[in-house]
Amino acid sequence: MLEELKQQVCRANRALMEHGLVTLTFGNASGIDSERSRVIIKPSGVPYAELEPKHMVVVDLLGNVVEGDLRPSTDTPTHLLLYQHFDRIGGITHVHSRFATMFAQARHEIPCLGTTHADHFHGSIPVTRPLTEAEVERAYEANTARVIVERFAQLDPAVMPAVLVAGHGPFTWGADASVSVEHAIALEVVAEMAFGTRVIDVTAPNLEQYVLHKHHGRKHGKNAYYGQDQ
Repeated sequence: MLEELKQQVCRANRALMEHGLVTLTFGNASGIDSERSRVIIKPSGVPYAELEPKHMVVVDLLGNVVEGDLRPSTDTPTHLLLYQHFDRIGGITHVHSRFATMFAQARHEIPCLGTTHADHFHGSIPVTRPLTEAEVERAYEANTARVIVERFAQLDPAVMPAVLVAGHGPFTWGADASVSVEHAIALEVVAEMAFGTRVIDVTAPNLEQYVLHKHHGRKHGKNAYYGQDQ
């Protein structure tokens, strides 16, 4: 099972490059096994074009390397804590895609201005508070996850599979690594659309709530009817 997961996580990381979501070696995608005891993540600093399944690093939930000769991503502690707190997710993606990162740096939520956004995210994309100096010095990557978890105290990560870390960038998640990448792709699209809409008209209104609920519900609700029956 781990070999299959390595292949999936490798494909997810390479997809980030293919969809223009990463520059140089910024960013990473990971996946957790069905027993929620092993996480597979991109190795630190390895160019995306060179990635192969054999390069993926396997760690336990304490961050110990179980398999692999390379160091895991420096963001591994963030991924591990998110898996521990969001127990229904199976994959996580972190990128520094341009438009989503601009919102994160501005420390503004991405407003839901249209149905493209509503199809993927049920409301504005939340932004965390900034980390304190002590949080950065003591356990930066772990505390990055903690401010995300703090921001989601009243939010359901299954309904809102994305967050902006203030001054840093976006994290997305999903049922597996590939779904988390899909959410990162959608997030960047809606971030660019929101940016452009507000450039055209700074007073452009948020999408009406009843339209938001309709669009998100028809794709993700209990009576969803988008797509084909499985």
